[in-house]
This record gives sequence, structure tokens and C-alpha cells, in this order.
Amino acid sequence: MHLPRTVPPMEIGVCIAADIGDIEYGVLAEELGFSDLWIADSQMIWSDCYAVMALLAARTSRIGIGTGVAVAGSRPAAVTAAAHATINRIAPGRVFCGIGSGNTAMRIMGHKPISIAELDDHLATLRLLLDGEEADVRWRGATAPTRHLMPDAGFVAFSPRIPMYVSAFGPRAMELAARHGDGLITSVQPSVEGVRAAWRKLGPSVDPSTFKLSTLTTMVVLEPGEATDSDRVKEQAGPMAVASLHYVYEQFRQYGRRPPAHVAEVWDDYTAMLDEVPEERRHLRIHQGHNCWVIPEEERFITKELVEASCLIGTPDDLVARLRALGDEGLSQVVILPSLSAKEHVLHDVAHHVLGKI
Repeated sequence: MHLPRTVPPMEIGVCIAADIGDIEYGVLAEELGFSDLWIADSQMIWSDCYAVMALLAARTSRIGIGTGVAVAGSRPAAVTAAAHATINRIAPGRVFCGIGSGNTAMRIMGHKPISIAELDDHLATLRLLLDGEEADVRWRGATAPTRHLMPDAGFVAFSPRIPMYVSAFGPRAMELAARHGDGLITSVQPSVEGVRAAWRKLGPSVDPSTFKLSTLTTMVVLEPGEATDSDRVKEQAGPMAVASLHYVYEQFRQYGRRPPAHVAEVWDDYTAMLDEVPEERRHLRIHQGHNCWVIPEEERFITKELVEASCLIGTPDDLVARLRALGDEGLSQVVILPSLSAKEHVLHDVAHHVLGKI
């Protein structure tokens, strides 16, 4: 399924593990020309995403700022809408709302992500509230009409309109993204086949010229002659690769889904390691270091197959060619989340070798 490119050239955004003490990293992303800052929301790992967004909004002037992604299961839709509309007062027209069921944030608290039915209701409600309209909000077992009572007093800004991008992986969740959202943020394998599969799941009713399809990964620019499993690559891409292994394990644990071929080499060893943790406390162990660093006992799981399947790695020419091909298939944005130890280096590498060439 080839989709002619009818939207602007593909962008590269940056996902930030929210850190209230490192606002300069987001400022650097704007200075280097990245398109958006997706501020991760996971209350028991990082700083509060909205506090970070507010500081970034005040320190920047061009770059888009949004949740990457907000967790539907941890806040009523009215709270999420008011938070985004507040940031929209500081950075009007630059704010977007990424929203998902909470694959990590909910599990870290020992709970499953919300159901498809709950997500469907949440998205429908949130879209109305983000537009400043009235919505019937379900909360604490009751439903009542809700709207912001004083939108014109300067407390919030619902205009310019705040786009809503839905985080989804499976076909049912992607259907909700197509129905309610202005776009989809996913973690499809960064390949032409992965992008085509995403469009198929979204369905034929989605207009690729207006619907924004983004994928979360990371990117490593190889040095001449460097292997994709070098120590440097593992440092830069390892946290993203291992986080993808965490996700595969959660899918296996909750749904019994078979692991993909690229984790076969380490699967038995990895699951045996986690089996040693008591079930009632395992949720506190699985996501250690999540997308920031790799804890020592998991370094052995960073294989060539895992890194190549979950990350974009290549020479400058290879990366530009791959990104152009992904753009031709209708991918709107690649969102990169580098390891904490190398994040500035990665941004400089990508800005120098890739940005402006795709």
C-alpha cells in the first residue's frame, strides 16, 4: 500500500524523559532545528510532564511542545484538557496533546492500561474539552456535563486549536486513533513495511494528507566502518532497545503473545531473570532505567538483532535514504529518544548529518 506524499517533508522530533532540572536540552533541540518536543508522562519515573512543558514553553519560541504521551488512566479528561490549554496560553499554537492508555505508567503502579472501551470514551471526551466545548465526563461512577467555566478570563487558551495524537499499537487502538485523533504516535518497526502495516490498521477512511503518523524510536549515525552493535551504538540505542524488550515482556505477561523473532536469542534468559522477582513486586522491576539507561544485568540483552529492529541506525546517507523512503510511505515524523548519557551528542549528530537533507 503506497501512499503518495502530499504533506510537508517528514520531520524529526525529540521525546524527552521529563526532567525539571534539564530544560536546556529542550532549548538545544529547538536551536538545532528539531520540529517538536514530546514530553514523556510517567509519574513514578520522571518529573511531572506539565511542569517541564511550562518551563520549555517559556524558554522556546518555535518548537512544538506536547505530551509524549499523557496517560488516560491517571487523570480525568478534564484535567488533561485544562493542563494543555494552560500551556497553550504560554506557547499559543505550539501545543499538542499526545494521549495513550498508559502501557508503562499504569503498569509501574501495578495496574493494567485502561481498556479499549475506556480509551474510546476518554478520547471522545478529551477531544471536546480540548476544543473548549462541553462534554459528558464519566468519573467516580457518575456522568455529568463539564466545561471550562471561565475560558475567556486568561486562565487557559483553547485557541489556536490543540491537535490530539493518540498512542496506539494494535488494530483496535489504531481504529480509535483514526476515529478521534489528528494523528497517531506509535512504535512501529522503523521500516517501510512497518509504516504500511500501520496505515492498513488505521483503515481507508484516514486521509494521509491531514492525519499525522509518527513513530517513536531513536537514531544513531554510524561512524565510517562502525558496526551496528558497537559499544558506542549500544550506549546510544541500548535504552530504547531494552525498553522495547520490556514492552514485549508485558505483552507476553498480560496477553500471552509470542515474542518476535528478534528477541528469540535472549528471551529464555530474560524471562528466567524476571521469574526470580516475586510476582507481586515484578512491576517495580521490569521498567528499571526505562528509556534512560540500561541497568547492568540487562546489558547482555542488547543484541544486534534487537537494536536493528527497534532503532534507526546507519551511515548519514543510509539514514537519509531510509527516512525519505518512510516519508514517501506517509510517515510524518520520527520521534527520537536517545539515552541520557549521550542525548546531546545524538541531537548534534542527527542535526548535522540528517536534518535538512530529508
